Amino acid sequence: MNLEQLRDYALSLPYVTEDSAFGPDHVLFRVGNRIFMCVSLDRSEFFTVKCDAALAIELRERYPDVEPAWHWNKKYWNQVRIDGCLTDDFIRNLIRHSYAEVVGKLGRRFVADHPEVMSVVVADEYFQ
Repeated sequence: MNLEQLRDYALSLPYVTEDSAFGPDHVLFRVGNRIFMCVSLDRSEFFTVKCDAALAIELRERYPDVEPAWHWNKKYWNQVRIDGCLTDDFIRNLIRHSYAEVVGKLGRRFVADHPEVMSVVVADEYFQ
């Protein structure tokens, strides 16, 4: 997987927007105005995603290409190497998981007004 494929996949999810609020070297992907993924253009071999706290630790222990995210709350955010041993399907599932984590924190009104956000399915078998 490369950065363009990563971007295209993130933007294919319902109501995703992108911006560069942290400067031109970082692309942020949001749902409901909340960040669920960040791509650093100066460290293009990595991207950052939100994760359930317990799962974040488990993934770091199991996969050398998943690390605590630099400059993010390490309890919830992982940086993931895109050119390592992780499959494209696994990476896409991490993105969906991050999206679902953020959607779960959005207000009821947003979800009621945009029910498509609940259609994103995380394949738990990748995390077993």
